[in-house]
Amino acid sequence: MRAYERFLQYVKVHTTSDPTSPTHPTTPRQFDLANKLAEEMKALGLSDVRVDEHCYVYAAIPATPGCEKAHAIGFIAHMDTTDDASGENVRPILHENYDGGDVYLPGSGDTIHVAEFPFLADLKGQTLITTDGTTLLGADDKAGIAEIVTMAERLLAEKRPHGKICIAFTPDEEVGQGADLFDVEGFGADFGYTVDGGEVNEINYENFNAAAAIVTVHGLSVHPGSAKNKMKNAMNIAMEFHAALPACDRPEHTEGYEGFYHLTSMMGDVTTAKLGYIIRDHDTARFQDRKAEMLHIAACLNDRYGEGTVELDLKDSYFNMIEKIQPHFHLVENARKAIQAVGLEPANVPIRGGTDGAMLSFKGLPCPNLGTGGYNCHGPFECATVEKMDQMVEILLHIVDLYKA
Repeated sequence: MRAYERFLQYVKVHTTSDPTSPTHPTTPRQFDLANKLAEEMKALGLSDVRVDEHCYVYAAIPATPGCEKAHAIGFIAHMDTTDDASGENVRPILHENYDGGDVYLPGSGDTIHVAEFPFLADLKGQTLITTDGTTLLGADDKAGIAEIVTMAERLLAEKRPHGKICIAFTPDEEVGQGADLFDVEGFGADFGYTVDGGEVNEINYENFNAAAAIVTVHGLSVHPGSAKNKMKNAMNIAMEFHAALPACDRPEHTEGYEGFYHLTSMMGDVTTAKLGYIIRDHDTARFQDRKAEMLHIAACLNDRYGEGTVELDLKDSYFNMIEKIQPHFHLVENARKAIQAVGLEPANVPIRGGTDGAMLSFKGLPCPNLGTGGYNCHGPFECATVEKMDQMVEILLHIVDLYKA
């Protein structure tokens, strides 16, 4: 079976996660796909297939004779889809021999315009997969799952020599919890790759350092007619805090390796105001400087308005995986060789966000990320192509070949 044929089955399983849920997984419906994948892998002949109580799926392919001493390599993708758009009743459409032009989506009446998404022109002649416009597609990351399962099927069917192969599919990646309860030791891999979004020639081994901040301002309400030298308007002080941050260091003004402060929420009245931020930077020193700047602003405002006026709750979220990948840079070099083997030019693309691979790297499983051939993730214009998915399967097989000795 080709990867896209599996993909068309997987996208019809509703697996949207829930960022407000306290459970693990955040939605029980993710078990529907987990159990389906486990049964499929058992039927293909994979070993040690299991679904744990938190909806993580694990499987393995033992090393072939003569390759037992090779590194055990893991491949990981996530089952959930984002709640940015509906992931229920997905109706994929195949546009065979795509003409490279605008794509009409009959369910919503919307059109994916090449002028807005110029990469479409490069897909001319391929079989494009889109939604009908009423849901997301789920290529993030069911394309990765389909490619990994198809790679495993090919390994077994073709009797290719290989070291131990470990496979895992995780829940709740889209809500930042995909690696939280991952059983690294039980997984059994020395190194891994997440296969999660992006062009098939992309390798991601750099991501943001990340922190979250909550600024709470405590004011003092006094009748405005007699407020002079008495009132402390919490909302005004909160605006002072925000104005003290550099206006150019916001997501809407940054790209590439440039970091930012992002105001994600604000609420308040005269008595109490709250600001929510996320802080991001690829560079560790600049990341620390950004956190120090917020602490400095809070201290200055407390000097001005009185100690305890501004409280800053600052917590690290995740860190740049390059720190853990550099000592094992063969992971990147072999990914580059595998991409070149299918006739593509490898591209290092820093992630302007996080990844399960980053968190797993800090848990002891060095784990860069590879693409899937999916585009426009998290919305109804999401798409992929049959040919790109086939290429990704070949890339994964070449990686396995490179680690068989």
